[in-house]
Amino acid sequence: MTFGNKTEKPEEQMDWKKSVVLYLHDVIYLLTVILIVFLLIFRVIVVSGSSMRSTLVDGDYLLLFGNLLYGDPQYGDIVVISKESFDDGKPLVKRVIAAQGQIVDIDFDSGIVFVDGQALNEPYINTPTNLPEGVSFPLLVEDNCYFVMGDNRNNSRDSRSPEIGQIDRREILGKAFFLMFPGTDKNTVSRDLNRMGGLH
Repeated sequence: MTFGNKTEKPEEQMDWKKSVVLYLHDVIYLLTVILIVFLLIFRVIVVSGSSMRSTLVDGDYLLLFGNLLYGDPQYGDIVVISKESFDDGKPLVKRVIAAQGQIVDIDFDSGIVFVDGQALNEPYINTPTNLPEGVSFPLLVEDNCYFVMGDNRNNSRDSRSPEIGQIDRREILGKAFFLMFPGTDKNTVSRDLNRMGGLH
């Protein structure tokens, strides 16, 4: 005869342990699926340098649509590229300016960029485009290629430079669409959390 709390039967203890094991199995399975989907569709990139200032700064954490989800790059898209012939393929963050078949021209005196004869309205740039880097203009963008530039035009190595040139579609890793966590640079005293959010 027992008094006080009843002791659990062995069968009840086993049922409880089985439930915990099944629950952990389901959680691990779900996390694995989420991780695989995230790796296939999304990527995280950290901005290095000041070529996209003031849109992006050094140390910004960006969330990308990978190529499985990202279609054809469009004018204004912020993309991450990897060009093996430049800096051993280190990821570069730039903005799409023109696509295949379009003609790019730049008036370096006025700092204005033209695509197919039309001056671009570029509210995102930090400085006008006054710095030539060696590529001759006007320039016809080749098939399956894109012309890209940084927003900090006078401090950006981009398609104006023969070292980078036009970007093949296969060299685009994805489109940056969300600033996950803000970085800092020598001109920023502290992280501005208000910058977190969608990119334009």
